[in-house]
Amino acid sequence: MIDVEQLREYCLSLGNDIEEKMPFANFHGASTVLVFYVCGHMFCYFDIEQLDIVTVKCQPDRIAELRARHEWITSPYNSSPLHWIGISIQSSDPQITRDLILNSYHLVKAKYTPKSRGKHSSTDR
Repeated sequence: MIDVEQLREYCLSLGNDIEEKMPFANFHGASTVLVFYVCGHMFCYFDIEQLDIVTVKCQPDRIAELRARHEWITSPYNSSPLHWIGISIQSSDPQITRDLILNSYHLVKAKYTPKSRGKHSSTDR
């Protein structure tokens, strides 16, 4: 099982472009949610006081397969189940968990890097 500090260190180790924030500090029930961002967009979050679900972005076409293969892939905490998955951390495989966090990081980074945005905007013209 992975603990809060291991998750935090892993997320921060993925790149120099990562920010961590607690953006819901003023919201009852979410004040202890730690969020990791790349290019200003969330890729992973979890509650540091009650670590049970780690929520990450995922390709929509992978979600059903992941849920079928791993009983610890759940509905995401407070996010769209079409683009996010929850990882029940107490029973998850630590290496697959790290792989899914890394996948989320790359997925979000690819979508929001200036190079990607430049491609879309020139194609859209």
